[in-house]
Amino acid sequence: MSKVYTIAVLVGSLRKESINRKVALALAELAPANLKLNIIEIGDLPLYNEDLEGATPPAAYSNFRKQVSSSDAVLFVTPEYNRSVPAPLKNAIDVGSRPYGQSVWGGKPGAIISVSPGAMGGFGANHHLRQSLVFLDVWCMQQPEAYLGGAGSVFDEAGKVSERSKPFLQAFIDAYGKWVEKQKA
Repeated sequence: MSKVYTIAVLVGSLRKESINRKVALALAELAPANLKLNIIEIGDLPLYNEDLEGATPPAAYSNFRKQVSSSDAVLFVTPEYNRSVPAPLKNAIDVGSRPYGQSVWGGKPGAIISVSPGAMGGFGANHHLRQSLVFLDVWCMQQPEAYLGGAGSVFDEAGKVSERSKPFLQAFIDAYGKWVEKQKA
């Protein structure tokens, strides 16, 4: 039996009913047996401020860092805001990369799926995030790239992944399972 890898999932949209959160939950359902996806909440993280680190950093910083650090890999599910990632996601990345020399990101296999109602599927956010992940030493899966445009039609009236979208999401999460397995071997 193969190992089961714990995946830290960061959702860039904070809305409770966001399409990005729904996609993250759908990916968790579709995930191959070697992946266990866990959404790590980022909405309560104070804006990163080195002055807050001190002897006792905010509990939210410490809890977030512990959750990501104890995960085997990371998956980012993000919308695009102004051709970049939403501020809460960028803040989470910054919190996890500090204090300097103690980043929780380094050496983890990662992947990005950008989700947008627009036709380009969050292309700008996806590539902007990739730039940060290179610096943070996250081994980002290169193929398949995942830009999910027209996200309003990903789910049917019952809230289930549409038959049109399911093969795309399945192919992405299956490829990610193989990527994690390969990188962790």
